[in-house]
Amino acid sequence: MIGFILTGHGHFSNGLKSAIDMVAGEQPAFEIVPFEGDKAGEYADTLRAAITKMRSEQDGVLVFVDLLGGTPFNQSMLISADVDNMAVVAGTNLPMLIELIMTRSDSSTLDELVEKAVQVGKDGVITMALPTAGDDEDDEDDEM
Repeated sequence: MIGFILTGHGHFSNGLKSAIDMVAGEQPAFEIVPFEGDKAGEYADTLRAAITKMRSEQDGVLVFVDLLGGTPFNQSMLISADVDNMAVVAGTNLPMLIELIMTRSDSSTLDELVEKAVQVGKDGVITMALPTAGDDEDDEDDEM
């Protein structure tokens, strides 16, 4: 199985983990490593230890980060140079994580999961609007 590690600034990973637990329950091979100000000095070592441990227990590791170019992303990328079968996905959102959790299996490959994460992450960002009362009047005028 490919293990998942979720990290990001402040309470980002804690909040998403809470939402995942609510929607999908506790997940195997899923860990969070928050990047919090009071523990910033320890962050690189903590993240490396979590990734190394996860990789020793799983076929690969997919690290989800909040922001391209931020400390969690940069540290994850540095670690990826030393760890085989590891990938980093930036711009993580809840739809992405839920979909990957629900479809991840023992036979899933790291490349498949990365491709799916990027696509589902993009598809999960949309805009919608409900029609307003004024829109109905405009439609009636158009019919005349």
